[in-house]
Amino acid sequence: MIHSCISDVEVPSEWGMCDDMAVSDQPLSGYTVGITAERKAAEIGALFERRGARVLFGASMHTVPLPEDGELAAATEEVLAKPVDVAVATTGVGFRGWIEAPCAGERVVEHLRSASLLARGAKACGAIRGAGLSEEWTSPSEESAEILDYLLEREVEGKRIVLQVHGDPMLRFRERLAEAGAEVVPVAVYRWTDPVDLDALDRLIDAVIGGCVDALPFTSAPAAANLLGRADRTGRGTEFRNALRGRVFLACVGSVTAAPILAAGLDCAMPERPRTGALVRLVAEELPRFSRQP
Repeated sequence: MIHSCISDVEVPSEWGMCDDMAVSDQPLSGYTVGITAERKAAEIGALFERRGARVLFGASMHTVPLPEDGELAAATEEVLAKPVDVAVATTGVGFRGWIEAPCAGERVVEHLRSASLLARGAKACGAIRGAGLSEEWTSPSEESAEILDYLLEREVEGKRIVLQVHGDPMLRFRERLAEAGAEVVPVAVYRWTDPVDLDALDRLIDAVIGGCVDALPFTSAPAAANLLGRADRTGRGTEFRNALRGRVFLACVGSVTAAPILAAGLDCAMPERPRTGALVRLVAEELPRFSRQP
């Protein structure tokens, strides 16, 4: 199932398609990979292009920082109002963005020095250390559910827990902690919206429906969810899902990212380690095998 052309789908030059390649050490030569990421899209695309793939860019979400609309400043003041027992960093970019925001800075760093800091994975851990703080524990699976279990296994009643949320308000996570007697203070550093360039996303959806995309790698759950949601909202949901089943190799960087894909009844592959490099290698190794399946 090698799609060497884009058929009737118009492909603008800004989608970053590379020239035809037939070099033996480029396992993705002749294949087309769709990139739905916003952050580091060019970097991810370049990794696939170096392996010979054509790359179609269609970001499926946009990250909007919150400092300018006052939400982050208000949450920060609430955090600073009383001592913090536990602080949870769910994303590296989110925790770093909070610390670097004008309303936070060194005041927040000093306020959190006496707290137990938990990290959802290596990037969040790196952000904690980058702020000059030390983590107590890092989730090996990089899943929020694992952090919740870690907290609930300990005595959280009466504890004040600061939760850096990652676009998703994590309502169930907060409810479970509140039910266990904790005071939870959420800190939202950014929110997710539709992408700036909706036309590019629509063209990518059309390319999938037209049978011109061989693989879709996902690096975030919101990107996967909004891709499916955009197809639904534009009346192409059923056609889009039918095109994905069996015809497109879906790969997710980890189980959290995979959740919307699996919930839609679609299959996906995941690398052993939840890293972008591992995701690219997985696609390079498995897509040729997948395309040879009847």
